[in-house]
This record gives sequence, C-alpha cells and structure tokens, in this order.
Amino acid sequence: MHQNNELISKEVFEMDLEQEKVKEVHERILFEAEGLKLPCSKAFAIASEVKVPVAEVGKICNETGIKIVSCQLGCF
Repeated sequence: MHQNNELISKEVFEMDLEQEKVKEVHERILFEAEGLKLPCSKAFAIASEVKVPVAEVGKICNETGIKIVSCQLGCF
C-alpha cells in the first residue's frame, strides 16, 4: 500500500510539473508573438529554454490561434 501512495505522489508531482511547463510555454508564446504570428526561431528558442519538445510549442500555438511563420526547416 505504501508503494502505491509513492507512485500516486510521483504521478501528481509530474502532472503539476507538466502543467507548469505548459503554462510557461503559453506565457512565452504570448510574449514573443508578433500579433498572431510567432517566428519559427522563437518557437525553437522557447522549446529549448523551457525544455519541452518543439512539437509541444507548436501544439500550444495551434490551440491559441497563433501561426508559426518564417520556418526554415518545414517543421510547421
């Protein structure tokens, strides 16, 4: 039973950490966006600085209606 409580606590901690990262990415996107557009280089910088996959930054941009522009690699 004790081991189950530890697993639950770890999962809750990881979910809280993930939610904090999503919130931070969202705030950074809104700060860095130029109107409703975010340059690709800034999307990569946000992902690197917050330590999340670039795809997560793209997902959050899509959810908030922000378009990633000036993409040199064709990722978005």
